[in-house]
Amino acid sequence: MNKYERQSRIPADQATLPDDIAEELSRLPSEVIELSEAPPLAPPAPLNPDEVRTIVISLMLTMFLAALDQTIVATALPTIGRQFHDVTNLSWVITAYLLASTAVAPVFGTLSDIYGRRVMIITSLSLFVVGSVLCAIAPSMTMLIVARGLQGLGGGGIMPVVQTVISDVVSPRERGRYQAYFSSVWMAGGILGPVVGGVFAEHLHWSMIFWINLPLAAAALALLLPKMGKIPVFHRKRKVDWLGGILLMASAVVLMLVLTWGGTRLSWLSPTITAMVGASIALAGAFVWHARRADEPFLPLSLLGGSVVPFAMGAGGCALGAMVGLTVHLPLYYEVVYHLTASEAGLALIPLAAISTFGAAIAGRTMAKAKHYKRVAIVGTSVAAICAVGMAVTTLPLWGLLLLMSVFALGLGTTFPISVVSLQNAVARPQVGTVTGAMNFFRAMMASFTVAAFTTILLMTLGTDISLAGEHHAASAGTVSAIPMADMIHAFRYVFGAAAVLLTTASICMITMEERPLAGPAAHPPAEMAE
Repeated sequence: MNKYERQSRIPADQATLPDDIAEELSRLPSEVIELSEAPPLAPPAPLNPDEVRTIVISLMLTMFLAALDQTIVATALPTIGRQFHDVTNLSWVITAYLLASTAVAPVFGTLSDIYGRRVMIITSLSLFVVGSVLCAIAPSMTMLIVARGLQGLGGGGIMPVVQTVISDVVSPRERGRYQAYFSSVWMAGGILGPVVGGVFAEHLHWSMIFWINLPLAAAALALLLPKMGKIPVFHRKRKVDWLGGILLMASAVVLMLVLTWGGTRLSWLSPTITAMVGASIALAGAFVWHARRADEPFLPLSLLGGSVVPFAMGAGGCALGAMVGLTVHLPLYYEVVYHLTASEAGLALIPLAAISTFGAAIAGRTMAKAKHYKRVAIVGTSVAAICAVGMAVTTLPLWGLLLLMSVFALGLGTTFPISVVSLQNAVARPQVGTVTGAMNFFRAMMASFTVAAFTTILLMTLGTDISLAGEHHAASAGTVSAIPMADMIHAFRYVFGAAAVLLTTASICMITMEERPLAGPAAHPPAEMAE
């Protein structure tokens, strides 16, 4: 039992207690008496700058692992398919990881609030490393897919646990700056992944894309574990609602399969997709029914309400969805409209990924200084929406599109640190892991939904010219060359318009979200914020 839990069980004003209870309290150890007299939820003594720096570096390295493995496999898939003589199931190498990592994000977040951050960061990294080793030595495509699923279980736990540890170490007012650092790590992993994967597959062996995780994970643990004992403890042990967790994960997996297969392998109106949608809704309904009746539900529904959490989740989810959706589909636009090669189209994505990091850095620094910190995100998302409208209504030269895309990314990036910190700042410390896991889960689902929606838009506007007979609809050179440039420009007007709608929604969420004061070195959070 940590000191905050003990404190909550001892009345602060003993003078108003009956004599017999006051006498019993007088027999308690002095440590407990001192805790009863302490201000509610007083912040622990801060770590020194060197300790914070070491923890942050180790967490950045840990997150780099998860970011790298979401993209590093893609360029090695042809090589893997040739070795195993199986191209039919290649997409499952990526899908298995995404399914597992998305489904377990809320699980690891909640468990970190129950068993502590140290246990869950070790667990997630261990699963990730074991999965990596099994991937590297997999003797068949089936075993590789299973191992990728195990690796995804670990990778899905890394993101929410890392963000939760940061919330334990750094005050909300300073936290936005660190969230910007992690955005840059995620961007670096996304850019380096395909390059490193291609180099390993071509010049070494595809298994190296998994072996490289071992020294990186060992270095992260070597830096982090010695400092974990100094990190403030806010978790609260309680009974785990496994039924609620299983219902939530099952609903997520089925829905992710719908978003992955719908419009590609199967028609959206096919009996299989329809049945899967019904199953996902039924499982989600069962989860809600159970959560309302459980004494301590896996994911308390009340935690997702209020004037901060749902709007922060909505803003972050819409922004990330727009970014991921465009990242997946823009190479097709670049190749058809501007006649870029596949590698040049990849380079043209850098402004979208890289400039968003600068937007996150601006927002993070604003949070550390400004009282009305959410204004930068309101302006940023509004500017991004205007840029998306501009891309929808005009056809620009390549340099003009890249410039407008950079401004779009700059505005979009302001959403991420403000949404994360605001959300964590609005809940009690023992619930930060739970709400952070739920946020990552929602963002992943929004990203998958947006990719599926953008694909559907292209299918409806281009018709059979972009038939998704293969698994990688944007990667077939024959399909790309068969699409008239005018048709592609027309189709992407709707894609850019959809992105504008998402960013407008994010801006509305930021405007609606309550702007609560952030705790910082010079000010502590009001007591009501911790309730």
